[in-house]
Amino acid sequence: MNVLEFSLLVWLGSFLAGFLGALTGLGGGVVIVPLLTSVFGVDIRYAIGASLVSVIATSCAAASTYIKQGYANLRLGMFLEVATTIGAIVGAMLATVISIKLLTIVLAIVLLYSAYLAQQPRSEEDTHEPVEPLTEQLHLSGTYPTPDGLMSYHAHSVPLGFGLMSLAGVLSGLLGIGSGALKVLAMDQVMQLPFKVSTTTSSFTIGVTAAVSSGVYLARGYIDPGLAMPVMLGVFPGALLGAKALMGTKVSVLRMVFSGVLVVMSLKMVYNAFGGM
Repeated sequence: MNVLEFSLLVWLGSFLAGFLGALTGLGGGVVIVPLLTSVFGVDIRYAIGASLVSVIATSCAAASTYIKQGYANLRLGMFLEVATTIGAIVGAMLATVISIKLLTIVLAIVLLYSAYLAQQPRSEEDTHEPVEPLTEQLHLSGTYPTPDGLMSYHAHSVPLGFGLMSLAGVLSGLLGIGSGALKVLAMDQVMQLPFKVSTTTSSFTIGVTAAVSSGVYLARGYIDPGLAMPVMLGVFPGALLGAKALMGTKVSVLRMVFSGVLVVMSLKMVYNAFGGM
């Protein structure tokens, strides 16, 4: 395989990664890392470096569309990003004293259960419940467009959601994975935000975490321009297409795709834990 063929195949895979990353709020790294390591035989460190570039590209491409269309909650996203960043620092510090293999298996089980939870129907209509004091103080309510017009929503269980975001950051720092899955689930299941708000806000926030992490990989020489360039060029248009597709896609379909990706992620993690790495 020559350089041109390699770059073209990476571009095609990255395009799919960007599409799924924007559609589900998980980030393109969910597909990029397994693709580069398993299919193309790229060293895991360089694959993660390229993955971080893809996550930044996904976030940049999708976030502008989501914010413009009124789906992503900018204020909520920046508030929760504080928790994720703190957690990522803690996770990096704990990485040398915790069994990564055991933690990987536990996380795989959590993802499988999360895929099950994502399939459970939940009404997204405004129930007119009293707004929680912390939600009101931090202005974490909002509206998002639906076929029937703008629908209002309020964030619930903010302290618990913040705590889960911290856990997502810890796992990201420990395992070198994106925390989009836990971010979406924390906002959807715990904070009871509409699913499209959860996925779009996650897409917006993961770029911040990836930007911080990419600096470390760049300093260590693990971001190869020859690999990162076709990844970025593929992810960016894929994410734009995914962002547009999300607006007209039914929530039930989004939940199904989201759950399917989680199942594949969990199986891949178990495979890696038992010698596939």
